[in-house]
Amino acid sequence: MNILIVSAEASPFAKTGGLADAVSGLGRALALKGNSVKILIPRYYCISKDSLELCKSALLVSTGWSEITVNVYRARNSVFYESGSLEYIFIDNEKLYGRNGIYGSDYEPDYHDNPLRFSVLSRSAFAFCRSINWIPDIIHSNDWSTALVPVILNLVERKNFPHTKTVFTIHNLGYQGSYPDAAYRLLGLPESCKYDCHLARFGGINLLQAGICSSDFITTVSKKFMEEAMTPQGGFGLDGILRGMSDVFEGIVNGADSTEWNPLTDRYIPVHYSKDDLTGKRICREVLQKTFGLKTDPDVPVIGIICRLVEQKGIAELFAPYYGAMYRMCSDFNAQFVVVGSGEKWCENEIHSLTGRFENFGSYIGYSEKISHIVEAGSDLFLMPSKYEPCGLNQIYSMLYGTIPVVRATGGLDDTVISWADNPDKATGFKYYDLTPDAVYNTVKWALSVFEDKAAVRKMQHNGMSSDFSWSASAEKYISIYKKLLSE
Repeated sequence: MNILIVSAEASPFAKTGGLADAVSGLGRALALKGNSVKILIPRYYCISKDSLELCKSALLVSTGWSEITVNVYRARNSVFYESGSLEYIFIDNEKLYGRNGIYGSDYEPDYHDNPLRFSVLSRSAFAFCRSINWIPDIIHSNDWSTALVPVILNLVERKNFPHTKTVFTIHNLGYQGSYPDAAYRLLGLPESCKYDCHLARFGGINLLQAGICSSDFITTVSKKFMEEAMTPQGGFGLDGILRGMSDVFEGIVNGADSTEWNPLTDRYIPVHYSKDDLTGKRICREVLQKTFGLKTDPDVPVIGIICRLVEQKGIAELFAPYYGAMYRMCSDFNAQFVVVGSGEKWCENEIHSLTGRFENFGSYIGYSEKISHIVEAGSDLFLMPSKYEPCGLNQIYSMLYGTIPVVRATGGLDDTVISWADNPDKATGFKYYDLTPDAVYNTVKWALSVFEDKAAVRKMQHNGMSSDFSWSASAEKYISIYKKLLSE
């Protein structure tokens, strides 16, 4: 099959979260199974042209009422397998994408022209395919930023792509591309399409809603989150639409890219190790402690946290002054804490404050791929107190690295972690249910008490590291969906 994946981000080129890893991981797995896969994203300033080659110059792309030109680049490290291939394609327009940030900046968290930027990305997908005479069987778009792909296919491009089917994956329902009505003109679509294509919502426009309603099939990134998305509590206002489309809606858990996340081969960690020999993990732990300026004590458990500092991740329950659990945990527990992340300023400031107050708390404000790998490899426990989590990848990475996750039982966290309370023999971590600081505090306390039992810890580590979180099984489920759509 010819498969075009359209996304705002993809690893290792542009990344703000799990979307980038999921897009690249799925693309690679599909290619390994004999498909011709192209992943198309914008070329942001963070992507150097040195690693790219020009494949189309001054390609004309309609914006609806006019045309703009884009350059199209291809990554030099495209991979060709025995029967499949994976290519990364980049749409380049300095005015639209030549700026810091993917969706926004510190001063403008959501760029005012994002509807234009991402509608041009969606239209460029079709212009590029036409220019090289490559017609995809499946176009797979992701989240609100590429939700216009199925809309544009149905409205404008169907004559050029008569048999192409569309799959749309919801990675995060909390971000929907909602804009005031005045932003509609940036999409370059006739006024009537606002209603015909389900773009209109509550006096404005909602790109995610349009993508859901216009696609042939919808997926999300775990079975539990699919169930939550169809409830008023977890559907973010779109639960009714998703319930109505339940016959073309499926939850498929994300995998982990073993080329990037594998303690046996990881290029970022100082020493490699395996489930049969964890000696290297102890060395990684010491390097982690030194990296964050903590005392290199082999007997004190290290608890890692890597996340965007936003409400979704449970940061209020963890860090809010006079409310969150972190201050009490640093004060009461014989444990060390390391945090990697950026986001809401009040939270960044509180983390700076905790770093200055406690010798057992270290932090890195921002994101570093290398430091994130060291945290996963060197931590003993990994804390994810998410308010909601469509899939989550860090709990999967943690298990693969022998780091025991402590998670709130929501979405993909519930699907992937087996709790010590439910089955000590097969346990891979700890789960709690209430979204409160006390629940975080008490679950970490419980995990630390179990951590004193070295045999139990070793058993959990072995269970987690023996789990199959590869993309292969998930890719097979997507292929099954693709084939079903093409046969109809």
